[in-house]
Amino acid sequence: MINDRTILHCDLNGFYASVEMLSHPELAGLPVAVGGDPSKRKGIILAKNEEAKKFGVATGEALWVAKRKCPKLVVLPSHHKLYEEYSIKVNEIYSRFTSQVEPFGIDESWLDVSASRKLFGTGKEIADKIRETVKRELGLTISVGVSFNKVFAKLGSDYKKPDATTVFGRADIEKIVHKLPVKDLLYVGKKTADTLHKLGIYTIGDLASSNEAMLLRRFGKFGAELLAYAKGEDNSPVACYGETEEAKSIGNSHTFARDLLGDEDIAAGFGKVAENVSKRLIEANLKGYVLSIVIKDANLSSLVRQKKLNKPISSYKDLINNSIELFKANWDNSPVRMLGISLSQLTPADTPVQAELFETKLHSTKAEDALGKAILKIKDKYGNSAINFANRSIKDL
Repeated sequence: MINDRTILHCDLNGFYASVEMLSHPELAGLPVAVGGDPSKRKGIILAKNEEAKKFGVATGEALWVAKRKCPKLVVLPSHHKLYEEYSIKVNEIYSRFTSQVEPFGIDESWLDVSASRKLFGTGKEIADKIRETVKRELGLTISVGVSFNKVFAKLGSDYKKPDATTVFGRADIEKIVHKLPVKDLLYVGKKTADTLHKLGIYTIGDLASSNEAMLLRRFGKFGAELLAYAKGEDNSPVACYGETEEAKSIGNSHTFARDLLGDEDIAAGFGKVAENVSKRLIEANLKGYVLSIVIKDANLSSLVRQKKLNKPISSYKDLINNSIELFKANWDNSPVRMLGISLSQLTPADTPVQAELFETKLHSTKAEDALGKAILKIKDKYGNSAINFANRSIKDL
């Protein structure tokens, strides 16, 4: 008998809109959305409640388009600091059930509750207890997917919304999972889905039965990963971001107030995330060898990529440069809504590193590390706005 893990994926329903509704109980039952400034050309829908969803209002579309679909739509301004506060509160509730919690953006988290089953019951029972606790204490609802790996747990949380628990066990793979559209699979964005469709692959089952050599020719190493995901062979661990001692990874992500378009936007977006990651690495006196980035498009479809670095990094500049390089190698010109950066295979910052022959950047790397520490001290003493990096050029991120 297979001794499977029990993995949960918890997804807050209409997170921004739900948090705003806590301050506006008078809007209960009305179509409500959170969006950018309607006076700006790029004002978009960031989140919507269930009532707005019934009118076809979609995340990422222009405010004027949403208003045409739903003339009585109430559009509220966004308050990102408030959303961050509630995200922390929700993850604190998750941590009561397991120490293995991996945030995936501001409104989603994976939990490995394998070791918690003796205390709290089955995966479904734990999921239901978490949903009830979040609703009772914070007034928010979540959808939870329960499965034996992260990919299928995520698929489960998307399967039924809002305020629901969906279990995908091994017996459900052929019966349910393989019949779902391939675009529903985690890491299959629009571009990948279009390519798979051209290959005659429309469902997750089609992908699971595909020829691996063909997928490798078309997608490279990612093709083998896609095949494994579709077959239910994802064994990636739930990483505990933010740990310090004996940390497995340190990372951060940010969902932006508007879509990011073009090189300047992407650089500024990664800059916003890299600053936080670099700060946490410096505070923990750590560097990392493996860089991972998470990208979500305007429809919140996700793509995750990673690469092994020749040397461990922690500086703001190194994080940005390597993240942008990885981004450009794997993303088209589609608008971006969320970016995340994390480092794993961590090592103490003072671990000796073998210099490469003819290397010219050793001293500049030390200078960048020193600069990062100096900026951190200034921010700690005088506040975050006291000093910023030059390429932080976008004010409304």
